[in-house]
Amino acid sequence: MPEKRRLVGLETEYGCLVGEGLHMHQAIGQLRDWFFENQRYGLIDRHHRDWDEPPGNGGFLFNGGRVYEDMGHLEMCTPECTSYLDVVRYDRANDWMLGQALRELELEDCVSVIRNNIDHYTGATFGCHENYSMRRDMEVSDGAIFSLLTFLTLRSLYTGAGRVGGLETQRRPTPDRAGVLLKHYHGFQMTQRADYVENDFFRWVQGNRAIINTRDEPLADPDRFRRLHLLHGDTNVLPSATFLKVGSTALILDLLELKELPEQRLRDPVTTLKQLSYQPGGSWEVINHEGEALLAVEVLEMYRQRAVRCFQGRDEETDIVLSLWKRVDEALLRNESNDLVGLIDWKTKLFLFEQFCEVEGITLRDPWLEAQDLEYHHILPERSLGLPLSQEGPWSLELGKAISEAPKSTRAQVRSRLMRRIDPVHDDYIVDWDGVRWNDQMAVLTDPYEMDPRIQECLESLTDRLKEWAPEDLD
Repeated sequence: MPEKRRLVGLETEYGCLVGEGLHMHQAIGQLRDWFFENQRYGLIDRHHRDWDEPPGNGGFLFNGGRVYEDMGHLEMCTPECTSYLDVVRYDRANDWMLGQALRELELEDCVSVIRNNIDHYTGATFGCHENYSMRRDMEVSDGAIFSLLTFLTLRSLYTGAGRVGGLETQRRPTPDRAGVLLKHYHGFQMTQRADYVENDFFRWVQGNRAIINTRDEPLADPDRFRRLHLLHGDTNVLPSATFLKVGSTALILDLLELKELPEQRLRDPVTTLKQLSYQPGGSWEVINHEGEALLAVEVLEMYRQRAVRCFQGRDEETDIVLSLWKRVDEALLRNESNDLVGLIDWKTKLFLFEQFCEVEGITLRDPWLEAQDLEYHHILPERSLGLPLSQEGPWSLELGKAISEAPKSTRAQVRSRLMRRIDPVHDDYIVDWDGVRWNDQMAVLTDPYEMDPRIQECLESLTDRLKEWAPEDLD
């Protein structure tokens, strides 16, 4: 068995729609700055993090996460979590805080924040990146890598968020030479990101997007840790879909570590990902490396059954993942759409859209559905078309302390405690995933599980100052 629970985290880029008289960049800046006004939820960066992240571009949150502007999008990260349910909880906390920002800034009537991956007007895409810790010394065979690639391709059957339309295919000239994008409406797709994935493996995250991103950036001790960074998946709305996505993928990585992955390899994973996306009605046939035709659901069942054999009874949360996974796989095998409404996003969205089309006398190819597509993903519960249909389960979590407190099982807790002891007015500080520096002191957090021996000493040295500017309970 893996020695420690795998660290998991999400990075979500949000879509933003603004009304007349307001620029998107202005709205994003207002939302971002709200988090750090009077240190409401975190500390804003005072230093350059990279060429595209100047001071004030974002900052870390007291709950262990991060918010910043990235390539014209507002992006929010969960803290490092060892619990899949915690990932869902902190992901939901991010939405809640953004909703509060919209209301307190009185922007809810003119700004919409959307947790999706497609700009229907321009055809641009933005992502939901998944992060999973891995041991640096783990030996991985070529066969295991291709088996992992197969799972990551086929899991779109239950991780896809669904979408209408397709990529624009040509540009009609106009007098100003800018042109108007012409779209081919393909009806309904299972996934939003499939059209934009071009490689099995690739290092960069923009252009030539890959199913497995090979950038080696562990954000921890590079001699001990790797970070699997996935960017081909959709942003889910339903908590159950997010939970199944991260939980099943983490279990597959546990199988990889134990050298227990099924021997499966697709002939062309990228083409398979795209073809599956355009088959919401089934039968989801795929071709393996030997040229044999297989059913994608049956291949996924091989992975699930192997996970059951190796991990059933390991702990309560693992059993919850396996139970939900079984429920979804069995419904997919029967192709029973209604059984999955409220559990996985693309089935839920398709159910809603088919009802809407029947009432309005239109088809799934009607551009009118683009507006409904966006409403499905709205972060405000009163606006979202998806959240009201969410099925109850262990993933239906109260946010509790996730808004302001970090998970206690990772370095995020230490980073949060250190941040609360920094005087944002007078201290010179730098906060990052793997360390916190202020004035002449430095806390190293290169082990994402453990506390550096020097950190407690640093905390104690700042206790008196903390009482002066923030007289709160230090525990």
